[in-house]
Amino acid sequence: MSAVSRASIDRFSSREATPTANEPFLLVVRELARAYQAFSAYSEAHVRQFDLTPAQFDVIATLGNTNGLCMGELGEKTLITKGTLTGVIDRLIQKQLVCRETLPENRRSVLVQLTPEGQEVFDRVFPAHIAHLKERFDKLDASELELLTVLLGRLRQAF
Repeated sequence: MSAVSRASIDRFSSREATPTANEPFLLVVRELARAYQAFSAYSEAHVRQFDLTPAQFDVIATLGNTNGLCMGELGEKTLITKGTLTGVIDRLIQKQLVCRETLPENRRSVLVQLTPEGQEVFDRVFPAHIAHLKERFDKLDASELELLTVLLGRLRQAF
């Protein structure tokens, strides 16, 4: 939520702020931000129980069930900025959960793979985390999940 602060949303959604305070989309922005914050807090608290940061979990979850990915691909598939990814990979190497190797056919391309220990973490943590999230998503019925998917996709496309 870097482009619009919570205080800005609160200010513009209050009745006294400005004539634009009645814009219907401001309520959507506020609920979207609150939903993201709630989801993020719930998800992150669970992941941290496994001694992983959310970014480390994102890398392990992305590398799981693959033979490894090049750094560029990993950057595209994770929710981590490319500038942050190298540090995350370095810390996962220190934990012996991933390894990094330069490909002989293209020395500018670096392959990142789960180590056997990293594969064990993936096999244990990923299903547990999916089950943890499912507990909350099960509170919605199938038609609500479908509607949310469509509406969020439309919102993303609008930007």
